Amino acid sequence: MTAVFAIVKRLLASNKISFIITAFVVLCAASSGEVVLSNGNYTWLLAVLSPFFFVFYDFTKLMHLGAGKRDYFFGCLIGYGILAFGISLINTVIHLLLDPAYPAQTVINLMDVCKWTENGIFAAGLQQMFFLLLVMIFLHVLLSMQAHWYGWLADAFLIAIICIFTPIAPLRAVLAGFFRVIMLNGNAVLHICLCLLLSAALSLGGLIVLKRKTL
Repeated sequence: MTAVFAIVKRLLASNKISFIITAFVVLCAASSGEVVLSNGNYTWLLAVLSPFFFVFYDFTKLMHLGAGKRDYFFGCLIGYGILAFGISLINTVIHLLLDPAYPAQTVINLMDVCKWTENGIFAAGLQQMFFLLLVMIFLHVLLSMQAHWYGWLADAFLIAIICIFTPIAPLRAVLAGFFRVIMLNGNAVLHICLCLLLSAALSLGGLIVLKRKTL
């Protein structure tokens, strides 16, 4: 476990660019009009950027330093958990303290759009955290596959789903139903359980991909 936590420290320390970009966007983002997006939602950008650095930058560096693949992967999972907790905490605080003081008449926070706040702010924070964890693990696994044929196949599959399901009404309803369950879900227990289940399944797939991954 000592090696894993050392890797976690290395991952977070080398993720400075993601932190800087996200902080800059959160602080500088400005919207005009009566309805605006909460600045707290821009913290989600960190969840999108971090997997790119963990996969394309840190993997090679850590392997050259003698880290094991399994330790690297578990370090990534712990790192994503820390980031998901931090992002959720910051956005929740912004939603509670800063959004009501914004000069615009209506501030939209995705925690409300996704119906998470219907269960109270604590449950909403947990739902947000586990959703962001799922997003980061999904991106990590997808990015890890890019150097292989099955990575391109996965990309083609995702593009095909969007292109085929979107214009056809019955299929579009299926796709919308999936997003309602995985994101726009007011049932906290169901939502968290689904995010954890999918995160575990993706993590298992990520380990299989990692075994085949080379420098």
